[in-house]
Amino acid sequence: MRLTIAIDGPAAAGKGTISRALAQAFGLPHLDTGLIYRATGRRTLDGTDAMEAARTLSSDDLAADDLRTPEVARAASVVAAIPDVRAALVDFQRAFARRQGGAVLDGRDIGTVICPEAEVKFFVTASDDVRAQRRHKELVETGHDVELADVLADLRERDARDSARASAPMIAAPDAITLDTSHMDIDAAVQAAIDIVVDKTGVHPTAE
Repeated sequence: MRLTIAIDGPAAAGKGTISRALAQAFGLPHLDTGLIYRATGRRTLDGTDAMEAARTLSSDDLAADDLRTPEVARAASVVAAIPDVRAALVDFQRAFARRQGGAVLDGRDIGTVICPEAEVKFFVTASDDVRAQRRHKELVETGHDVELADVLADLRERDARDSARASAPMIAAPDAITLDTSHMDIDAAVQAAIDIVVDKTGVHPTAE
């Protein structure tokens, strides 16, 4: 059977970590769709038109080593609010999701727009303060000089923009299972997600 797992949620809630772990556990390919928008946003910072950046995106763009900076995150959120940009990138994401055997995709509109037929849908979230602390720690550990208050403000600004955009807003699909990781460590969150997949599909992990 095909097992497609759609994971949505705001930044730093843990959806990327959970997605990668589920992909490994069930032997599925994984796509962090946020990287597509980050790479597109990154190119606009160099002066490239957003639509041109989306149409000509390459694997080299996705491999850039500066896609996790706050500046690129803001640019990604801006280009993601442009309907034509989203449309240009939808086909790539859907093709990935439909590959034989299935896949795990994480982003902000996977369960609602990209994979509404996914066998399992999650909406992974956490409190604003917890998410800001996680993202601040991640940035500091990678050499960025940022203040926690600024990280929190950036996350809230991005959440507001992503939730309010007219095209594919960040919302939980009606049949998505909400997983709040505010008070969960990584192992507990991953195990909870695995248990939910097994319970809903009867498919068991191929790797422990």
